[in-house]
Amino acid sequence: MMKTNYKVIDRDKYYRKGVFRHFSEDCKCSTSITARIDITELVGYSKKTGTKFYINFLYVLSKVMNSREDYRMGYLWQTDELICYDVINPTQYVFHEDTETCTPVYTEYFLRDVEEAKKTREYGLDMANHPNWFDASFISWLSYDSLNIELPDGHLYFAPIVNWGKYRKENGRLVMPVTVRLNHAIADGYLVANVFRLLRQEIKAFVERDNG
Repeated sequence: MMKTNYKVIDRDKYYRKGVFRHFSEDCKCSTSITARIDITELVGYSKKTGTKFYINFLYVLSKVMNSREDYRMGYLWQTDELICYDVINPTQYVFHEDTETCTPVYTEYFLRDVEEAKKTREYGLDMANHPNWFDASFISWLSYDSLNIELPDGHLYFAPIVNWGKYRKENGRLVMPVTVRLNHAIADGYLVANVFRLLRQEIKAFVERDNG
């Protein structure tokens, strides 16, 4: 297991102090947005290089979610501390056709970890030992238009939850639905929408860097 490092946020100096108090005490809720992103170039790059689109997208997503502190927040209920992790990693899921169940994969090495997870049918969720992992789940069966992830309002769960579905062709381009959920105490509509802007930006940089 990778060592978990974090810093404690001084709530009196936290730039979202008022918003945090309101949405962690008065109105405990989350906020999520579903939008389609253009992944034409990333699909083309994956085919050209013989690499897996899924792994390439997961890499880009991980880079985006680590790009600013707002997406790396956590809450230690034992000490009532608001924290920011140095790094967060994606928990992906392997689907087993024979049992129609999933196994979580705590991912540091994408392909290796997936292959290991295919050998078991245990759910194996271990959040206590993996506090700085965020959910990254591919819904491979559907190109959906909306998705809601519901958590208990009183649960201060700050890790991002990101889902994406099958891509489809629209107006000659390949677009893919992506859903981003964050706790409203540490993120608002701007910060959730910003994930989509950063995804477009990082996809462009990823393709151009490796093509250059």
